[in-house]
This record gives sequence, C-alpha cells and structure tokens, in this order.
Amino acid sequence: MTRVVAKFGGTSVGTIERIRHAAGLVADAARRGETMTVVVSAMAGETDRILGLAGAFGSGLGDRETDVALAAGEQVSSALMALALREAGLEAQSFLGWQLPVITDGPPGASRIAGMDVAVLEAAIDAGIIPVVAGFQGITETGEVRTLGRGGTDLSAAALAAALQARCDIYTDVDGVYTTDPRVEPDARRLDTISHDEMLELAAQGAKVLQTRSVEFAKARGVPMRVLSSFLEAGASRGTDVVSEQAIAERRLVSGVAYARDQARIALHGASNRSDMAARCFASLAEAEVGVDMIVQAHARQPGTVTLEFSIAHRDLDRAQAVLEDAMTGVRISAETGLAKVSVVGAGLRQRADVARSLFAVLGDQDIAVKVLATSEIKISALIENDAVERAVRALHAAYGLDQV
Repeated sequence: MTRVVAKFGGTSVGTIERIRHAAGLVADAARRGETMTVVVSAMAGETDRILGLAGAFGSGLGDRETDVALAAGEQVSSALMALALREAGLEAQSFLGWQLPVITDGPPGASRIAGMDVAVLEAAIDAGIIPVVAGFQGITETGEVRTLGRGGTDLSAAALAAALQARCDIYTDVDGVYTTDPRVEPDARRLDTISHDEMLELAAQGAKVLQTRSVEFAKARGVPMRVLSSFLEAGASRGTDVVSEQAIAERRLVSGVAYARDQARIALHGASNRSDMAARCFASLAEAEVGVDMIVQAHARQPGTVTLEFSIAHRDLDRAQAVLEDAMTGVRISAETGLAKVSVVGAGLRQRADVARSLFAVLGDQDIAVKVLATSEIKISALIENDAVERAVRALHAAYGLDQV
C-alpha cells in the first residue's frame, strides 16, 4: 500500500466546511488503499490574529512566548481535522510536535528541523488510525516549543514523508504547478511534472505554490511530491508531480515564468574595489536579516572604485539603508523603488548561450528596460519597472511556447 503524507494549508482548513471537504479527500484516498498521514496548517488568518494578540503586549516573531501562542493555531486545526475524519467514518487522532517529538534547533520563529521520531505515528498507522499532525512546530532538546517560520508546515510535511518513506501531497488552492500565474496569463498551462530544481527556482523567484524549504528537503531526501487542489472534488484534481530530473522523460527548454513585485535596487557608489568591502556590505545586511538577490558590480570612473548594485524586497529597504549608512562610511548610497523581478526557469536552459539574448529581445520588443540581469544554471532573471511586469510575463510566456505545453 502506498504511504502518503497529505498537507493542507490555511485556506484548505479555513472554515468548518473546508475542513470537512479536506477530510473527504483524505477519506477517498484511504478507501482507495492509500495509507494516509495528514499535516495541517492553522486556519486561514489565525496566525496573523495570534501575532496581533502578541503584538498588543509588545511581542513579535522571535519571542519564546509568541512561539507558544503561534503553535496553538495548528493545535486547533489538527484536532478539528481528526474530528472531521471521525465524522467521515475513519479512525483518526491528532498529534502535536512535542508528542512525536519533532526536534528543532535555531531561534524562536525561525527554527529548523533537526530530527524526529515517528514511532508513535507508525504505531497509530499499524492500528488503523490516521495520524493528523500539527505542522509548523516542534520542540528543542530541552523541551521548549518552537515554530519553523515561513513555509514551516510544508517543511513539516516533507520531513514526515521522508521519515515515513511516503509521497508528500501538498493540497492548495490551485490544481498543480502552472507555467505562470493564470491571473496574469490566461493561457498558462498546468504541468504534469516538474523537477525539484525547477520548482526550487520558481518558488525562489516568486511562484507561491510551494515553499523553497520543503522542496529543498524533498530533493535532499528523495521525497516525491505532488501539488493538488483541495477545492475540487475527490479524484478531480490532476495535479503536478515534483520529481527528480532523472525521472522526467522529456526535458523542456523552459518550464515556467515567475515574477515578484515590490522590489527595490540599492547602489553603493564610489566603493573600494577591495573584496573585503563587498564582504562587509553583505555581512551587515545578513546580520540585519535582509535578503539580497541580484548583484552587479561595475568599475567606476575613479580608479580603484566600483559601483555595487543589488536588489532586495521593498519591505526591507528602510532597514537596509539604515544598516548600510552605519557600515559603509564614505560611500554614497542610492535606492530605486517601484521595481519587479521576472524570471524564466527551465532545466533546458543549461549551457544555452542564447538565453540572455532572447530574453533581451523579447523585453525589448515590449519596450521594457532591463535594469539588472542575473542568471543561474537553469534560471535567468531581469529587474524591470513594476508596471511592466504583466506585459513581460505574457510576452515571455508566449515567446518560449509555454502556451503550447
């Protein structure tokens, strides 16, 4: 019998009706002979509500007591899902992170999974009980409650699938992974399969179907994943399989176009061309937990100096500027806002010398200026004006034939 860990996110368990529907999907899979374990997020909006309550006392992410409060969201939804499964005629029992336990390390609000013991889940499965595990949470070696941060429930599901030697099904509000956002490009196509590497790049570049941490974990542990819709009836969601690249019979040149709005560009003018200058810059940003994305360094007119440019999320701009003004004395700092990032991702891009040329040509035909360009082995990204992002996505989607997938 196939083992499956089914994860349901906040919108999938957002109301009693949604929980009942999700339980029906689990019940249908169980009756088809799949051995099910369920992982749930907090009900939609609950995490923000709890954060607001903690904020009333001056607490926020990174505080021990905030983690204790946040873990309650998944505790409620796991119990309700177990009750819904019982209502559907199945034996089910909820489990919290400490009951397995899921062992974590790292700070409150951003911990990592260091290990887990699934013996209690194995015993439940052997007894014909469907375990319903509260995602997003665990405990330290000393018994302190910790949460896993953004994408934590997806990570919980992937880790449990690895420990149980199961497939990991991620139920969300879309029927799989699409070539781009269907709200921007109506001709977007659902992909039957996509590689872990491609999914990682799409997620990192703005696609919101899966979180990068869960895909990284699944790739490292060889866990097959499947993205399905929890909003369709049982058996109606065709979904997308996320697998190793070797398991994909036909390699596409491009698998998808992703975008991320609300980007900003920072430039350091007249900085020393010594490598320790850039190291100091990025070390100070890392310490302030500001994520840096696209980086370009160019020689300046004054000998021995360079202009260092990089992009960050707009929400981090004020913090980044304050940090850099302290750390980078004698350097002029400028910033540009109102930007977006558009990215083309595909395993077939490896060793294709014409990728940058074709991207510039497509965007040039649309009179879209590229401000910064960055590439990796299977991805090319361009920083453009925010108001041009939809035109860019549609043009690139058509140019690479993704409407014919």
